[in-house]
Order: sequence, then structure tokens, then C-alpha cells
Amino acid sequence: MEILNWLAEGPIPYREAWERQRERVRLRAAGEVPDALILLEHEPVVSYGKAADPKYRLLTEGEYAERGIELVASDRGGDATYHGPGQLVGYPIVHLGEGNRDIHRYVRSLEELVIRTALDFGVKAGRADWHAGVWTESGGYLAAVGVKVSRWVTHHGFALNVDSRVCFGFETIVPCGQVGREVATLSGGAGREIMVDEVAGRAAAHALDIFGKMPYASPETGQ
Repeated sequence: MEILNWLAEGPIPYREAWERQRERVRLRAAGEVPDALILLEHEPVVSYGKAADPKYRLLTEGEYAERGIELVASDRGGDATYHGPGQLVGYPIVHLGEGNRDIHRYVRSLEELVIRTALDFGVKAGRADWHAGVWTESGGYLAAVGVKVSRWVTHHGFALNVDSRVCFGFETIVPCGQVGREVATLSGGAGREIMVDEVAGRAAAHALDIFGKMPYASPETGQ
């Protein structure tokens, strides 16, 4: 798996990153590149899936614009979520080869990646029976997970809340339709300020471990 670190570019607009993802998906489906994990931060944006309920977006389009938050209808699953500075976004572009075409298992693997990363910073988190994603022991929403699979190549992925800057955007939505759930951050759970760059390094290491041990390799490239 190749690690593509886009963090050095600074926050990237959602639509731009989406187009770049789709190009990578095309190349991966053609066997021209190996699996990859893209790591980045986004400019402030509320994205929502194809079946999202508009009532969970709490502001008008104009009010979002006034706050500098873009609205984007995405092709991933799930309801409204927020991306912005202070959040590590990971987009795995992975070919689910023969024997690995289980999307639920793939989603669990993304959650496992986040759970291990959080534990590296002393934050205990896990799955919940009420919704996909990663949650703290107290029920705080630590990371969103939403994926799309095209020709058995994945894109979109996870968004891990690192510091309090993300709270600015989450105040404008009901995250993933989960009424009454608090948003959690790694920094809040650890009791210290944590930098997105240091979280990215741990997430990359866990991605290499998780996907390296599972036979996700494409039979066409062997990568």
C-alpha cells in the first residue's frame, strides 16, 4: 500500500479531493497503481450522502456560506458530516479482490484502523451498535466512516476528529443523524493538544499493518 500524504498541501477543497480520488480509483481499477491511503485535511465543508435527510443540516445554504462552510452532496453512504481543519481524513483506494468482496468487513477494518490510532494517544474507543463509525467509551462521536465501492475499488473513508477546531462545523449539523450525541476529539480525550501530522503517522502505520495482513491485493497487479 502506498501512503499519499496530502497534508503538506494544507486544507484541500472537498470537490478537488473528490476528483483526485476518482482519478486514483480509475487508475487502480485498471491495475496501473497499487492500493493507497490518502491522508489530508479539508477546507470547511458539510458533505452528505445520497439518502441523507435534510433536517440534519441545521442552517440554510446562505447561512453555511456566511460561515465559510461549503455544502456538497456526495456519492458516499451516510448522512451529514463535517470536515475541516483539525480533522484527519483518510481515503483508502483499495482493490477488494476475490475473497475480499465483503463491504461490511471492509468498513470494520476502517473502524479498526481508527480504534488502534486513538489508543496510541491513550484514547479508548470502539464500535457502537447504533451506528457505523468510532465512538469513545462515553458515547462521543470520534470518527465518521462512509465509503463507496466502484468496480470493487474503494474510496471515501474515515474522518477522525483530532482537535477542537472541528467543533465549529459540527455545531451546524446533527452528525450522521445521531441526535443528542456529543462530538469527541483525540485532544479532548487525551487531555492535551495533539497535532494532525502526528496522528497521520500512526494511522498510516496501522493501515499498512491491517491491509498488509489481509489479502486485499489485486490479482492483476499483485500489489
